[in-house]
Formats: sequence, structure tokens, C-alpha cells
Amino acid sequence: MQPITINDAHGTEIPEIGAKSWDVASLEQHLNGVLEGEAFKGSHRSGKFLKYIVSRAIAGDFDSLKERALGIEVFGRPPGYDTSADAIVRVTASDVRKRLLQHYGRPGAAAEYRISLPAGSYLPKITRESHSHSEQQLLSAVSARIQEHVPAAGSNAHSTSRRRVELFRFVLAVLLISALNLAAFVVAWNRLGKPEHIAILPWSSIFGSSRVTQIITSDPNIAEIQGFTGGQISLSDYANHHYIPDPNLLTPEQRRFCQVILRGDKASVVDTPIAMAVGQLAQATSSKIAVHGARNVQFSDMQTDANFILLGSPRSNPWSNLYNDRLDFKFEYDPKTGREVIRNVHPRPGELPSYVETAPGWATGQSYAIVAFLKNLDQSGQVLFLAGENAEGTEAAGKLVNDIPRLETTLKKCGIGPSGPEHFEILLRLDMLAGSPSNVDAVNCRVF
Repeated sequence: MQPITINDAHGTEIPEIGAKSWDVASLEQHLNGVLEGEAFKGSHRSGKFLKYIVSRAIAGDFDSLKERALGIEVFGRPPGYDTSADAIVRVTASDVRKRLLQHYGRPGAAAEYRISLPAGSYLPKITRESHSHSEQQLLSAVSARIQEHVPAAGSNAHSTSRRRVELFRFVLAVLLISALNLAAFVVAWNRLGKPEHIAILPWSSIFGSSRVTQIITSDPNIAEIQGFTGGQISLSDYANHHYIPDPNLLTPEQRRFCQVILRGDKASVVDTPIAMAVGQLAQATSSKIAVHGARNVQFSDMQTDANFILLGSPRSNPWSNLYNDRLDFKFEYDPKTGREVIRNVHPRPGELPSYVETAPGWATGQSYAIVAFLKNLDQSGQVLFLAGENAEGTEAAGKLVNDIPRLETTLKKCGIGPSGPEHFEILLRLDMLAGSPSNVDAVNCRVF
């Protein structure tokens, strides 16, 4: 496992992030504003489509931005569906283009970002008005080069392969420039004179030692494959690189689809801002962190005295299974609904036996997440587990622990002060409105 450390100018970004990672949150905020605007209020389907293609573009997952993949992932079409007979992707894309023009064409629509969807493509073009001239030139070059590498209809396989190689080389150059920019950002942050100690759990314990803190991001492709095949991948299979459950039960086309979405090593778009926020806290305390994609981790990497921060539930980050069974609020897969739920292993008076989201797939309702801080029983380090029943839940948990005033208020509500009890679990409830989490609140706590 090759660590990507905050102090390493050549590897500070999680792979597949095409923009500077500290800008991702502001871009997501802009996107939410677009989706909540008048232009998209009348179409849940177009809003869902736009959010998906932007998130995949940020993650660098260009293979997902093709008609068949979009039909399967966004609209639930079967893998072998006839794209010539079912035009849902093309029709929705056309509607998204019109609504984007309507949004940015309204009076007073000046904004830092601008999102468009070029005709004949499902790869969004994202520009940022406030960049310096050199950065804007770079973004324009990136956008033009990516558009150049979107395969045209009827192009042959050799040409497509050559273009992908060129795109790969170009993206590497862009990532290097972004990494250098991030290094400059870290130096500037260090000069701000931040406090050398954060006197609040879990950070007082994690950053109060000389241990390296290892952040392990989730693997969104694994969650997709399990949902697509209806099977489950054990931690043992995952560690041994067996990523497709029961491949012999799948058709050749289904196996090919799984292999396509397994290409590359991706991180969930909600993991990147969490990792960067932790990195800022680490920098403020002169602590060392490293960031790894779940697929790059082995059992031997977990058998160290480092601290670990795991992002994502067991279904999206199988390494979480190492600690899931120790929780009172435990993630379990419900085969009837095809979703993870949080089971209350030892319900107390007034508590529910299980907590199930009521807002799947961009609906309005509630979802749940956990923040768990545990002792690593096999080693001498600490484990912070941040996970939700959906990606928005993980995002909410990550924002809570990185917002020190909110975290302090939440811990006080659970009876946890600066001196402990050191280890705890917090069950979070969040309201969901069209895929956006809000009103995050601690509903149950456990202290050890």
C-alpha cells in the first residue's frame, strides 16, 4: 500500500478527482443551488441525471458517462436493454441542456461556476469564473481535451484506445499541477498559526499521539456490483481481489459490465471533502495522515499500530466489517429491499430495534448514519468509523466530526466531555430532500 500523504506534494489528492479537492465542496454547493432553482424544480428525473453526471465527472469516472451505463445506473434499465428503442437517456440529457440554459439565463444568474452539457455528449463541462488567468487556461484546456476524448459514434476501438492513453497522460499532468497547488495551500495554512492541539474527542486522541492516521476511502464500484448482481462480497473475497460475487451465475454481458465499472480505483465523491478536512486538522496539529482507496489495502496494512479512519458502510467499504460487529448500531444488508439498514443490537427503552432510511433514490424523507470511535483491540491505535445508509449519510457524519463547535455540542448532548469517556457511538438522523442532507441530529448515543 503506497500512502498518499498530506505532506507529499506529488500525491496529496485522492485519485480520480479532476478539480482541486478543496474546491469540490464549493462546486457541490453550486450544483445544489442549480438543482433547487426554478429551472429544475419541475423535473426530479433531470435533476437526478445532472447530479449523477457531475459527480462521476468530478470522480474521473468517464466510463460511467455513456448511454448504456447511464440507463442502467440512473434509470434502472437492465444491462441488455435496447438503447435504440429506449431513448430515456437522450431525452433526459436534452431536457437537462434546456434547463441549464434556463437557469443561467435568468436575471441575476452570475455565479462562480457554470455547468453545461455539450450536445452529443454526456460529459458535463464545468467552468469557474473566478480562477486566475493561468488556472482558467488550464481548466479550459482540460475541458477541451476531455471533450476531444469522448468517443464519437462509430469510432473504431484502436482510435478510442489511443485517445484514452493520451487522456491518461494529460490527466496525470493536470493532477501534478493540482498537487503542487495543494502543496502551496498547505504551506499557507501552516503559516496561519493554528493551535497545536485540538482538545476534543476523537481528535485529541487521534492527533495526540505520534502515530500516522490512515484514512481508507470507500469503493463505490463494489457497492454498484453488489446491487447489480444481487450478491454480496465478503471481506475475505475483497481482500483477495474477488470483486464479482458468483461470476458463473452471470451472463457474459453482465460479467463484462462488472469488469467495465471495476476499471480504475475510484473514491466516492463525498469521501474527498472529508479526507481534505481531516487533512487540514492534521496540518494544524503537525500530525501525519495518509489516504488510501479501499481496493489498495491488504490485511497486513490493518495489522499495525496506526490510527484508522474508515469512510463508508460495509457494503461500500468492506474493511468496515472488521469493526462493524463491535458496534451497538450495526449495519446489516436487507435482501428484501436491497439496502443496508442500521440494527440496534441492544435496544434501550424508547429506542427502535432498527433504523431504515425512508428516502432512497433522491426521495424526501429520513436517513441514518453513525459516528463510532473505538479502540483497535488487536493493535494499540484508535479507529474512527464514519458511515451512512447512503452516501449523503457518510457526508453528514464527516461534516459533523470536522466541525469542531458542532461536534462539541453533540458530544455534550451524549454526556461526553474533554476528559471522556474516550470511546463512543453516535447514531445520526438526517432529513433528505432531493438527495441533499439537512437537520442532522444525534438521536442515540453509546459511551464506553
